[in-house]
Amino acid sequence: MSLKPALAITVSLAIAVVTPLTASSQNQNASSNARDNDQSQSFIIIPDSSQEHAEDFGLRAHTNHVLYFRNEARGGSHPSGETPQSLRSVYNLLSTGGAGIIAIVDAYDYPTAENDLNVFSAQFGLPLCTTSNPCFSKVYATGSKPASNCGWSQEAALDIEWAHAMAPSAKIVLVEAASNSFTDLFAAVDVATNLIAKSNGPGEVSMSWGGSEFSTESSNDSHFTHAGIVYFGASGDTGGATIYPSASPNVVAAGGTSVNRNGSGAFVSETGWSGSGGGPSKYESMPSYQSGVSGASTTMRSIPDISFDANPNTGVSVYDSTSCQGLSGWLVFGGTSVASPSLAGIVNLAGQFSSSTVAELTMIYANSANAGDFRDILTGTAGKNTAAVGYDFVTGVGSCLGVNGK
Repeated sequence: MSLKPALAITVSLAIAVVTPLTASSQNQNASSNARDNDQSQSFIIIPDSSQEHAEDFGLRAHTNHVLYFRNEARGGSHPSGETPQSLRSVYNLLSTGGAGIIAIVDAYDYPTAENDLNVFSAQFGLPLCTTSNPCFSKVYATGSKPASNCGWSQEAALDIEWAHAMAPSAKIVLVEAASNSFTDLFAAVDVATNLIAKSNGPGEVSMSWGGSEFSTESSNDSHFTHAGIVYFGASGDTGGATIYPSASPNVVAAGGTSVNRNGSGAFVSETGWSGSGGGPSKYESMPSYQSGVSGASTTMRSIPDISFDANPNTGVSVYDSTSCQGLSGWLVFGGTSVASPSLAGIVNLAGQFSSSTVAELTMIYANSANAGDFRDILTGTAGKNTAAVGYDFVTGVGSCLGVNGK
């Protein structure tokens, strides 16, 4: 990909930070996506919901998505990012399969969830996922409809659509927390857990949100320990930094990569994304499944565990008709919020249905050296971290190839 030189400015808006792509990010992704061969000006928008404010520390979570735009476009009538089909070929995945429930936990109400999921499904030839079939359901964690928040609606659109994209036959349940406070979100996780448990089936819970680690975080780790359920969390969009709950040893920490294509759009390589959150946890001790893992911390929980496309330059197509400061329709999303639901879908598609997150991660680390099952990401930097052979703080053990070992 070749882009025009971007102005070195950052503009603060009421809803977002708008950041033109820097020269370094352009060079890193020089061949990332053929859609940018027209030399157009590109930039990303960081929604307010994806920004951590000082008053949020230890109390409230933020989303981990950003939006990619060319020129002055603010959404379109056709998808322009990566698609379920294009990324299945990158990760060697089948187009059918999945079972049980993938629960998506987000804050606030997403009013157009079912409609948008089915516009997405129809566009890409996925099974329709409706309340009547019943593939999709929306649950208010407190029993009452929450207020709406368009940034969190964007997050929920991304999450439900890409979980469905990776595991088309799994049921998708969107559990809406009353707010983005950790108290409300963890209560919603408990609701999601109970829904899966009562279904007598296996399942996954995806949490594409988080906040800077805090000293009492481990007291919340018990929310992610129910038998038969695997929990996923975005590792964050600040390279070299860690967030909770993905820092919990009971959560699969989902990092980010860049999917690089040539001028014809053919897949060339996968590299570490500069925004992929990672490093040793500040407060969580090393879990058993990371003991002896070269490249990981010898004393603390290491983040991330495994990765998926998250670079907004190589971002994914999402449909969201809930307008957010003039943004609606087909949008291109990046951030590790892409990775969490997508990896939850891949693990669901694999059909192993581990007895816990710890069991799932034990299997992933035990099989991570199998070149046919995982792609070791060898290049890319994120903050002070650098991708390398084996485990690293940019992409963990790498990305998925097929469903074996997962």
